[in-house]
Amino acid sequence: MTDHGSRISVALVDDQDLFRAGIRMLIESQEDMFFVGEAINGEEAVVLAAENPPDVLLMDLRMPVLDGVTATRQIVDRAKAAGTELPKIIALTTFNRDQAVVDAVHAGASGYLLKSAEPEFLLAAIRTVHSGYSVIAPGSIHSLFEHAARTLPAAGPDLSVLDALSGREGEVFLLAAKGLSNSEMAESLFVSEATIKTHLRNVLDKLDLRTRVQLIAFAHEHRLLG
Repeated sequence: MTDHGSRISVALVDDQDLFRAGIRMLIESQEDMFFVGEAINGEEAVVLAAENPPDVLLMDLRMPVLDGVTATRQIVDRAKAAGTELPKIIALTTFNRDQAVVDAVHAGASGYLLKSAEPEFLLAAIRTVHSGYSVIAPGSIHSLFEHAARTLPAAGPDLSVLDALSGREGEVFLLAAKGLSNSEMAESLFVSEATIKTHLRNVLDKLDLRTRVQLIAFAHEHRLLG
């Protein structure tokens, strides 16, 4: 990604001029961040991500020309095809229960935030995603994916999707799907956090998932949380 020492490069995709201006001012006020570019629709976002890839990309989901979900999918797919580092994308939405958020997570977004989030929370989210973790709008992730799962055909839990996991990996999967942190999982299973990180990385690899938020969506879609 763009090299400016240890500072985090951030780009924004949104079709509202005032919102872009506000976010740019916020980013530029931070000593550990710099603003690397902006786009007003998904097509421009794909070009921006290819020509000057940021460390973290803030992506509005509902835009003209090309929506944020499709843009996210194209950016992630291009990075995979090129064998380059996958971008860290935070989806931005106006609504808590937005199907587009679920679609963005599946497309490869590292999480999502409400556009009404407090500035401090947005900045913390950028730093969190840059460190390799997922971010979610507070208190909404399980209700969001539960709501999405209700649109699927009625069925019982599909435990077969976990056949590739070892017994301990299955335990880590279920605890992570419930939203437990690494330290909480380590305490629950009487192992070190380093061991949890190893198991979690194996779980994501075996299930072809990229982030913890994708893991949570996967668990709800396969009705694994009861």
